[in-house]
Amino acid sequence: QVQLAESGGGLVQAGGSLRLSCVVSGRTFNSRAMGWFRQAPGKEREFVGGIRWSGSVTDYADSVKGRFTISRDNPKNTVYLQMNNLKAEDTAVYYCASDPRSDRATISRRLADFDSWGQGTQVTVSS
Repeated sequence: QVQLAESGGGLVQAGGSLRLSCVVSGRTFNSRAMGWFRQAPGKEREFVGGIRWSGSVTDYADSVKGRFTISRDNPKNTVYLQMNNLKAEDTAVYYCASDPRSDRATISRRLADFDSWGQGTQVTVSS
């Protein structure tokens, strides 16, 4: 496992932007796929997007496609979630997570496939 710490959450008006960061400690970061998930009050945690270890492949939930972008900086052990054109329904606690498998054919969207999680960062979008 690795340790993850998110930052960058906050309060923003609808239509605004935020960039979340997730710093990962551990020697295996470069071989791990990374995912972003979110959980709104009273709802289950859901997949937002993911990125393979190389950064060459990404995947997004339909609800954020075209508005959110995931990237990673392997030398800095950091993954980012750029969120543009935010909507009230994007309000949630956002978590980054690490998938130890590097050989999956696709980016997993299953919570159970991620073995390490950050503490979460709150994003609130006011309408």
